[in-house]
Amino acid sequence: MKFTIRGENISVTDALREYIEKKISKLERYFDSPTNSEVHVNLKVYNETQSIEVTIPMKSLLLRAEEQHADMYAAIDLVVEKLERQVRKYKTRVNRKARQNGSVKQMFSTAIETKTEEEDDFQVVRTKRFNLKPMDVTEAILQMDMLGHNFFVFSDAETSNTNVVYRRKDGKYGLIEPE
Repeated sequence: MKFTIRGENISVTDALREYIEKKISKLERYFDSPTNSEVHVNLKVYNETQSIEVTIPMKSLLLRAEEQHADMYAAIDLVVEKLERQVRKYKTRVNRKARQNGSVKQMFSTAIETKTEEEDDFQVVRTKRFNLKPMDVTEAILQMDMLGHNFFVFSDAETSNTNVVYRRKDGKYGLIEPE
C-alpha cells in the first residue's frame, strides 16, 4: 500500500504517520495478494474534535471510512475497525454470490470468518412514496428544515431533474444532481 497522508490544521508527525501506516497496513491480511492501492488519509482538527478520513480505491471495491474523536490515535483505531467491518461485510455478500474465477471474491483471503449478523444490514424496513413537487433549491432547503430531515428529494423547477439537498456536517448545505 502506498500512503498519501495530509493534515488540515494539524502537522503530520513521523510518529503519527508510522502509527497510521502500521494500523492500516493490517488490512492487507484480508486479501490473498498484496494490494498496490493508494491509501488517501486526511487528518483534520477543528476546535476540540479530531477526525480522520481514509479512502482506499481498489480495482473492484472502494473502502472509505471517517471517524471523529477527541484523541487522534483513538480516531485512527476506530476508523481501522470500521474498515475491517466493511471488508468482512463485503466478503460475506460476495460469498453468497456464485463463485467464478476472476470475481471479486478471489481478492479476499479465506482467513476471514464471515458473520451472519451482518447479512441483515441491507434489509429494507420501510418504503415511502411521495410526489416530487417542482421547486428551486432554496425552497427545497426550507422544506427540509421544516421537516427536520437531513436530506430532501425534489424535482428541479428549471431542469425537471430529480435532485437531493442535504445538510453537511459543517452545517452548510449540499446539492446532488444528475449529470
